[in-house]
Amino acid sequence: MKLDANLPPTPLGPVPAIAELAEDIGFDALWASETQHDPFLPLALVAEHTSHIRFGTAIAVAFGRSPTTIAYSSWDLAEASSGRLILGLGTQVRAHIERRFGMPWPESPVGRFRELIGAVRALWHCWQNGERLNYRSDHYKLTLMSPFFNPGPIKHPDIPIYLAGVNTGLCRLAGEIADGFHVHPYHSPQYLAEVIRPAIAEGAERSGRSMDALSIAAPVFVVTEPGERDFIRAQIGFYASTPTYRPVMAHHGWGETADQLLELSKRGGWMEMHNLITDDMLETFAVVAPAEELAGALKERYQGLADRLTLYLPFIPGDRDDFWRQLAAEMKEA
Repeated sequence: MKLDANLPPTPLGPVPAIAELAEDIGFDALWASETQHDPFLPLALVAEHTSHIRFGTAIAVAFGRSPTTIAYSSWDLAEASSGRLILGLGTQVRAHIERRFGMPWPESPVGRFRELIGAVRALWHCWQNGERLNYRSDHYKLTLMSPFFNPGPIKHPDIPIYLAGVNTGLCRLAGEIADGFHVHPYHSPQYLAEVIRPAIAEGAERSGRSMDALSIAAPVFVVTEPGERDFIRAQIGFYASTPTYRPVMAHHGWGETADQLLELSKRGGWMEMHNLITDDMLETFAVVAPAEELAGALKERYQGLADRLTLYLPFIPGDRDDFWRQLAAEMKEA
């Protein structure tokens, strides 16, 4: 089971030091998310300042971009890093696509996502093999790639694509066409075992593949000391207030709590949400263990469910370096 790290939401300046320490500690990959900053820009610095750690987007918002811009950014990062890039893509939710990115929300998000992935791969294939670009779907028509705009082949063109999702439609799509799947941090082992993995397996079966063809990456809420409990409660409450994510709470019989959290979000009651997250909910959605017992708790909880884990904690040089080194070493132990 691999242990990865997340870049904290930071300007570009600190990224080289973070990347160098992540590689030195022994993380298997370093992920950049799309929250306060573009996720692709810091990865150029990660490529420049490291030699072997993998890195990727977890995630870049697909519906906020054209397939061509995604393809160019990924191609350059893969070339610069000798093939260490993992392209992680997610749809985001309708409100953010329409009101934060100013882009239209598709009638069929799963279908549109499938077409976008196909378009990205068609561009890569064109550049690598010199074949004419001719990708046509309901939403995309890509037929123009003159030599002036063609970056040409690279040594490591097989860029893995991980999809992200919460509900079964995107899970099945990942099983069909992706190389991996980013689980949402708001999950439980039960939801992962009973909803997400079966849906991915169903999609894989449709394409004649096995689950072994995909890597499952899971960000994990953890509580290692009492002061972290309210922060994680607040994060659970925030995510659970999203209507699209209601099935996660409902799977455990807490659908009414999800409805209450939604009402709080509508009236701006963000600071009250953590009060609705009980100890039972906290321990369902988070690993609660002392730091010295965390590696064992993670392995026990996710064995057979996930291939890569990332703690939902900021990885910042100078802050708990010994904790990270010890955890990375223990996670590598059998």
